[in-house]
Amino acid sequence: MSRTLYPLSYQAACAKRLPRPATIAPMSRIDQIFQDLRANGRKALMPFVVAGDPTLDALPGTLAALEQAGASIAEIGIPFSDPIADGPVIAEAMHRALQRGVSPSVVLARVRELRASVRMGLVAMVSVSIVERSGGSAFIAALADAGFDGVIVPDADLDAVGPLHAEAERRDIAFAMLVAPTSTDARIERLVRHCRGFVYLLARAGITGERQDAPQVESLVRRVRAKTSLPLAVGFGISTAAHVKAVCAHADAAIVGSSLVRRLAEGDAHAVADRAGAYARELLRV
Repeated sequence: MSRTLYPLSYQAACAKRLPRPATIAPMSRIDQIFQDLRANGRKALMPFVVAGDPTLDALPGTLAALEQAGASIAEIGIPFSDPIADGPVIAEAMHRALQRGVSPSVVLARVRELRASVRMGLVAMVSVSIVERSGGSAFIAALADAGFDGVIVPDADLDAVGPLHAEAERRDIAFAMLVAPTSTDARIERLVRHCRGFVYLLARAGITGERQDAPQVESLVRRVRAKTSLPLAVGFGISTAAHVKAVCAHADAAIVGSSLVRRLAEGDAHAVADRAGAYARELLRV
């Protein structure tokens, strides 16, 4: 991959960072990552994993391997019994995790344990039904306390998301809303007003899953850029190095989910981290 696209790991970004005057408040981890990447002309790889699949014990090693391979931010899916926009690969992974007893409290406890060993950004992907059952804004605070740097609530009602966004702002973590290719300009303007840290753009309409054809994202990126200066991350159907390159030619980050989740579930249970790192390196190799 060309130097302008290859994601810079958070550790390397930290090494290049200049000290700030003591009077300037520290940036959130997500803001700092994207600022460092932009300063170095780089883009981010954002892998998605399901907490608890193939096992919860595999999560620390998987995240460490992804980070070492060059990923900047990882999305961690909190298992949910009825994923709305997820295709069969992620839905089945969530079902397996639920069968193993992986609950939101279990995920938060594990992230709290591993947080000190992983420096890249961690963003929770969680259904609004879990958020509501777990205290609404209080659950956003719990995510921050556990060590998450951001949250995506993909099925949240835009008209009711204000308190969740406000809590994310209070705790200085990212809060990303989803912008679809079919979103009107008026809706995009409303969505980005409720985002902080980055905006999640859907490369394709429909559900998640691996695709053969490269996503066409230039038009949607241009429309959203007209409404916000926040970094733009593109997901849905991103599964090859060519896809990552196509996305990163226009957006700030490429999100890879189903294809990684599938690979992690296949093969030797003791080599999950190895598969994660190998696939991340493959995605960044052009």
